[in-house]
Amino acid sequence: MAEPALVIRDAVPSDAEGILEVYRPFVLDTAVSFEMTPPTVDEMRERIGSAQSRWSWLVADDGGVIAGYAYASAFRARVAYKWTAETSAYLLPGYRGRKIASRLYRRLFDVLIAKGFCNAYAGIAMPNDASVAFHQAMGFTEVGTFHRAGWKFDQWHDVSWWERALALVPPVPTPSGAHRVE
Repeated sequence: MAEPALVIRDAVPSDAEGILEVYRPFVLDTAVSFEMTPPTVDEMRERIGSAQSRWSWLVADDGGVIAGYAYASAFRARVAYKWTAETSAYLLPGYRGRKIASRLYRRLFDVLIAKGFCNAYAGIAMPNDASVAFHQAMGFTEVGTFHRAGWKFDQWHDVSWWERALALVPPVPTPSGAHRVE
């Protein structure tokens, strides 16, 4: 009998432990994440719920193993930013180089577009050639660098900021918060 194919699906609260297994090494061993201590499973459940309430959180499920995930969150807290989203993707080491992150991002973009989002942004802690190449391949362009933005592992790290249009002609929000296209 063939093994089940990897499936991209919406994250659910019970995925929190598997998602944390993907994320924990990025916190503990790299400057990719500026967190110093991995979140708890309960904190991860809260993050998933928050992302699902407005944006999206997707997982790559390989027969019950969370191989990776991608999510969108608020770019900034001010109301005028509500049509933009910040995106991130993480994979377990054995799943890298298999186009899974691309599948996650493409599906994430589809969800965001359907919800009326206009732009996606990504911050990349530098140096990170793999993430830069990935974001370029996904249609992001670099817009600038925040120098010495984070201190981790006894050194400063720059954060390179990237953007990708989700809508070629952004819709105009109405007073009710809905969109209308001009």
